[in-house]
Amino acid sequence: MDKVNMDKDYLQMLRTRRSVRAYRPEQIREEELLAVLEAGTYAPTAMGRQDPWIVAVQNPEVIATLVRMNAAVMGVESNPYYGAPTIVLVFASRIEDWSNAVADGSLVLGNMMNAAHAIGLASCWINREREMFDTDEGRRLMQQFGLPEGLMGIGSIALGYAAQPLPQAKPRKKNYYRIIK
Repeated sequence: MDKVNMDKDYLQMLRTRRSVRAYRPEQIREEELLAVLEAGTYAPTAMGRQDPWIVAVQNPEVIATLVRMNAAVMGVESNPYYGAPTIVLVFASRIEDWSNAVADGSLVLGNMMNAAHAIGLASCWINREREMFDTDEGRRLMQQFGLPEGLMGIGSIALGYAAQPLPQAKPRKKNYYRIIK
């Protein structure tokens, strides 16, 4: 069967993107960060509302705070961001204010992870930002970040250069999708 003529490089990029859980310590270049952030701004959002807010953190002291907060929610002492030199946080309106907030923020995170892979960076989706930023400390951080009130944490990505080769994809499950005609 002939396949639709879609850019083969794009499909290959989607097939080879993997979550990375070990990063080299050197900081990514600013132009790389800006490319990833811009990709996030082009994620589809419900009704074109552009509800999410993106905050890239490279300050080591703020990263240490985020690591401590996330680890506390997780109940561990390890680094939930795997030593990545950049953490990109995504916030959006609270669910009671915008029912599409989680979906919109998730699409932003996905766009940024795909863009990162496309330009040779590694990333990993990190959870627990909702719990982190529902605390007094989290609300103070959001205020320091210059965010408006009434937002919640959606998630984040650890971002940097992979410290080891990317893992291979797991086989796709059988019958992953259905076509109903």
